[in-house]
Amino acid sequence: MFFRKPDPHVKPEGMAYWVRVRTEPSGEVVPLRISRASELSPTAEGYYVRKVIVAPESLDRAVLEIWFDRRARVLRKAVEGGELVPIKEWS
Repeated sequence: MFFRKPDPHVKPEGMAYWVRVRTEPSGEVVPLRISRASELSPTAEGYYVRKVIVAPESLDRAVLEIWFDRRARVLRKAVEGGELVPIKEWS
């Protein structure tokens, strides 16, 4: 049987996913909750979400995009104007 390694940036929790984005240029870290029930849009290969982020303190802007397969597992992700913070660095 084939087992997928958990994604190092996207943490599933119940009916949601948690991610943290470090914005540029300030480096402010913004936690985000993505609801599986209301925020995932269906696509030909599975699901997609796009979130526009405005950091509350620095007002940096970033755009997060995540593509999921039909079982809602992460296929790929991209951030414009920042980077994803690995789960192991969350405190």
